[in-house]
Amino acid sequence: MSSIRLFVLGSLADRGAMHGHALRVLAEQEHIDEWTDFTVGAVYGVLKRLATEGLIEVVRTEREGNYPERQVYDVTSSGSLALDDLRREGLEFFELHPDAFDLAFSRLDPDRLDELEGIISTRIAALERLLEDTAAHHKQVDQYLWKSEQWAMSHQLAKLEGEIAWHHSLLTALPEIISDELTKRSAKGLKS
Repeated sequence: MSSIRLFVLGSLADRGAMHGHALRVLAEQEHIDEWTDFTVGAVYGVLKRLATEGLIEVVRTEREGNYPERQVYDVTSSGSLALDDLRREGLEFFELHPDAFDLAFSRLDPDRLDELEGIISTRIAALERLLEDTAAHHKQVDQYLWKSEQWAMSHQLAKLEGEIAWHHSLLTALPEIISDELTKRSAKGLKS
């Protein structure tokens, strides 16, 4: 699933032909980098790829004042079909990105087990600050969002809340986990 392709094709389909700078401004206005998996600056690169694939095409070239010429793009019929697929895929497909924490936690250093509680507590505090900042930002921009955008941003809050709850559970289970780690090391004759 490519969020940036969905953004560009969807924006052109909904708002009409635009040049790259207009798409970038739209992405900035919608704070797209705060609740999607791409940055505003990535818009220009995807325009070239979509044009090469025949999903968008240059419909005209514009020049305003002393600014350089800008190519204005619109969605092709192939692009409309691709957009339909991306919309459906985006709604149906669930993607969970691996967190390096999980691998690191499954490969604990036996000489530093006593540091785990502090590390996890620090991680929880960082997640709680991120949740607080995200909630404050959401409250600040909420009045400018459509209902679907409000729900999309609230999804990020729900994921953070779930992550914090999981970490608190982990902190509670830590004595049992440390005991298990020490037993595992002893049973396998690993260095401890």
